[in-house]
Amino acid sequence: MAKEKTVFVCNECGYESPKWMGKCPACNKWNTFFEEKLTKQSGSKYEKKKEANPMVLNELEGREVSRNLTGFSELDRVLGGGLVNGSLVLLGGEPGIGKSTLILQICDKIKGEGKVLYVSGEESAEQIKLRADRLGIKNNDILFLGETDISVVEEAILKVKPKLVIIDSIQTMYSDEITSAPGSVSQVREITSKIMRVCKENAITTIIIGHVTKDRKHCRSKSIRTYGRYSLIPRRRKIFFI
Repeated sequence: MAKEKTVFVCNECGYESPKWMGKCPACNKWNTFFEEKLTKQSGSKYEKKKEANPMVLNELEGREVSRNLTGFSELDRVLGGGLVNGSLVLLGGEPGIGKSTLILQICDKIKGEGKVLYVSGEESAEQIKLRADRLGIKNNDILFLGETDISVVEEAILKVKPKLVIIDSIQTMYSDEITSAPGSVSQVREITSKIMRVCKENAITTIIIGHVTKDRKHCRSKSIRTYGRYSLIPRRRKIFFI
């Protein structure tokens, strides 16, 4: 049976409090708290879970991690030699700077077997096709999904099992388990956690696109950074590694 819990969440940094506060003690911002209902599934505390067996580190065999080249030498260098299977990358930048254009080119040039799943919550299939035609991209391995419900996206990922998943953008995705609006701290945190879990369990590389505001801050995407191994922020047609 589901249990509902009400908390107050800071819209700037994600700090949670059991009661409303005028000033956030974490980021010192005023009037940023809003009420949110969290639904948790109750289960038996004696429920059997998956066992984890520790291994001796010295007895493990070190192997070189396989990487998929993106087709851009500079981007491969920033990523340490290419995209690692099962890794999660955050690509951030101001609206209109060219994030989607760069991602579409990566979808076309990335090496390795398998399909590419492009999930867009902002643009339609016609808009993506017009951009692909402008770039001269004709690739039957690129699949498009116009969806914002994360449960539908999860089903599509498990069904297709692509080599690369693109989420454009994380601020447009939502989960029915969270009552706050899409783009809020809680939604971004929950969506990123679900995407990371599904893709890592199936060794699927994921690139998440996040918007950056004019004052050079991620739009509620501080919650994402702990999940991804790499974070790329395009600024004035340059890519910076964080």
